Amino acid sequence: MKHDMMEILCCPVCKSDLELKATKEQDGDVIEGTLACGKCSHDYKIENSIPNLLPP
Repeated sequence: MKHDMMEILCCPVCKSDLELKATKEQDGDVIEGTLACGKCSHDYKIENSIPNLLPP
């Protein structure tokens, strides 16, 4: 996932901004990590550079 995507991503539940918590990066791309919503406390995993934004 590219860092630029943070400008357009939002929480699918409450539409708030998401916070990126990258655990593995390569060449400026996020390979693994979490997108966290501060408003509704849902977390969305990033695996193999793909964010899983399906609502819980």
